[in-house]
Amino acid sequence: MKRKLAGFVVATFAFMAPVSAQLSPPEAGEYRADNYRAPVPATLKGTRVLTTEQAEAIWRAGSGVFIDVLPRPPKPQNLPEGTIWREKPRLNIPGSVWLPDTGYGKLAAATEDYLRRGLERASGGNNTTLLVIYCQADCWMSWNAAKRVLSYGYSNVAWYPEGTDGWERADLPMAESQPDPRADGEQFSPR
Repeated sequence: MKRKLAGFVVATFAFMAPVSAQLSPPEAGEYRADNYRAPVPATLKGTRVLTTEQAEAIWRAGSGVFIDVLPRPPKPQNLPEGTIWREKPRLNIPGSVWLPDTGYGKLAAATEDYLRRGLERASGGNNTTLLVIYCQADCWMSWNAAKRVLSYGYSNVAWYPEGTDGWERADLPMAESQPDPRADGEQFSPR
């Protein structure tokens, strides 16, 4: 009886492994350049992948800088003249630096400079500062941005794939956030 049960357990886990692998795609070799809101890989080579509990511990200890890369919503085109448009506020992990539009697969030179300058300020110029990169759950932009931050020579990068969705589900504090100012005065970062 014990052997049959053990065989059943082994067979069940063997069957389940491919299913879970299908839910989490493999790491991409390059930056993801489309369909950004889709299941993300479970890993990102060179980073620590954080759970909400781990991200919360870092946040409470103040031992890392949280970097949000969620895009800023663009103003709708062709609004009737005189229409007042207000952006939906970005509720964020308190104390985060919001560097919007920096997680696309390809970045314009000005946007890449904005990301580099923002990271420089956030890290105090220390490339060993722990940087926690995130946006929302199932958002390739945080994966892209964390991969890009590694390519800039930062050696202590963590990726928090659940982002504000996981943070909010855990009923952790949220704060309204504003984008880090751009040196070029642009309102929105073109790709």
